Amino acid sequence: MRAAVVTGFDKPVEVREVPVPEPEPFQVLVRVEASGLCHTDIHAAHGDWPVKPVLPLTPGHEGVGVIEKIGAAVTGRAVGERVAIPWLGYACGTCAYCVSGRETLCASQRNTGYALDGGHAEYAVAHAAYVVAVPDGVPSAEAAPLTCAGVTTYKAVKVSGLRPAECAAIFGIGGLGHLALQYAQIFGGRTVAVDVTEDKLRLARDLGAAHTVNAATDDPVAAIQALGGADVAIVLAASPRVLEQAHASLRPGGRLVLVSLPKDNTMSLPVFQTVLGGISVIGSIVGTRADLAEVFELHAQGRTKVVYETRKLEEINESFAEVLAGTVPARLVFEL
Repeated sequence: MRAAVVTGFDKPVEVREVPVPEPEPFQVLVRVEASGLCHTDIHAAHGDWPVKPVLPLTPGHEGVGVIEKIGAAVTGRAVGERVAIPWLGYACGTCAYCVSGRETLCASQRNTGYALDGGHAEYAVAHAAYVVAVPDGVPSAEAAPLTCAGVTTYKAVKVSGLRPAECAAIFGIGGLGHLALQYAQIFGGRTVAVDVTEDKLRLARDLGAAHTVNAATDDPVAAIQALGGADVAIVLAASPRVLEQAHASLRPGGRLVLVSLPKDNTMSLPVFQTVLGGISVIGSIVGTRADLAEVFELHAQGRTKVVYETRKLEEINESFAEVLAGTVPARLVFEL
């Protein structure tokens, strides 16, 4: 099979022929139809984060395809079933987090495309209990971005506690932000989209944003405070400056939800304003299997739109460059 393989953090990703993997007793073998490109794939390939993946590695945690083989101990899955292979590739299932619906906090988790070979390949193996069924009527190329970008932003909106008629400011309208905007609206929020490019802001307006702010030309804090302040600010841009602007845009009692991971791992937090304003700061990581099932169901109902472009697997290095340059409208998906 063809697979994208990282062989060195300072080397281009290689697309090479490798053996089709065999599923272990509790795994399934999936013939991948589509695999979405996430910025985390680039971090993995470049070794950007403190805990680096073991090489060689096939990245990708937005793989969607059809089960072709099941391990001897697998129950509840069948050959021919279409599934998604998400970031949470495995968790222990027995710790306090797993049994209380917070499996993405499990200390024993293993992540697809980072600790486990991922979906940027024609075939992938995955733990049967951690793949998620894709409903009929949801194309694989649309399900792929929902498997990370969708479930991550859906979870961020959920943990924000956004209530109908509240104001939600989305900082960063791209692969994640265009979906966060839609989920905030599904929850009944009045949305403000903040970005630095007019193309992204035009997309936000097309998707129903009540207000847009071009942070390249206008002060987003002043603009949002002029609207009465945000009840919720969700940050998807990996910049400490944006995190601080989002905090300052909140009204008293507001909630700041951190999703992006700035490279320098810091932000300045004004303690007086946070305490006296009753501001909550919430970290939100990718959602659970149950969250992803809800994301798929919303899309099957026609409640969300995924903006994406397709690429060939052989174009993976060029696709990395597009994402880093910020020239991608929203999401890229490799068709296999």
